[in-house]
Amino acid sequence: MMGIKIDRADPTLLHDQVAAQIRRSIADGDAKPGERLPPARGLAAVMHVNTNTVLRALRLLRDEGLLEFRQGRGIRVSGTPQRGAVLAKAIELVQLGRQSGYDRAELLEIIEALP
Repeated sequence: MMGIKIDRADPTLLHDQVAAQIRRSIADGDAKPGERLPPARGLAAVMHVNTNTVLRALRLLRDEGLLEFRQGRGIRVSGTPQRGAVLAKAIELVQLGRQSGYDRAELLEIIEALP
């Protein structure tokens, strides 16, 4: 996990680079579900970025379902990139459903009716 590399010449935002590297570490099995990540301050020091950059990346991964934040327990890996992709699509479906006038119960009925 400490082999994270940030390319400042890359036009990709730093927090997106950090998130991508952590996502890859999870996909490669370097950081396994249930495993605790190093503190954001430590990651920031190793990557030579601001702590807020790392925190922004970690929040992004939490929103994708890959990380879990727990008070007093730190940040733990809670999923895999595949789970994160499914969660992202589920969020997209709920948003589309709301825009189209469907509530969650109706969306669940549609999903359950799928083959």
